[in-house]
Amino acid sequence: MTYLGLEKVDAHESAVVERMRSIGVAVETAVEVPRPGRATQEEANLLGISVGELLTRIERTYYDSDGRPVETADIAVPDVRWEIAYEIPID
Repeated sequence: MTYLGLEKVDAHESAVVERMRSIGVAVETAVEVPRPGRATQEEANLLGISVGELLTRIERTYYDSDGRPVETADIAVPDVRWEIAYEIPID
């Protein structure tokens, strides 16, 4: 689980692409599935929030050029501290 605030998520994303490239895997896309949730004891301790506080859980999966999943990450974002925004490129 990645806890936003403890790790730079953008840095993680480029690290995944570079690591996969180094072993001959071309990452073509990533899919994120955000879901609302409440902080567990572990999440609350790591994020410095209270148990049960609202957060967004994001399941991120990276896919190669053949559509196979090559890595997944589970991210927890506390609602009180962060706003989630997506940029969607238009080709």
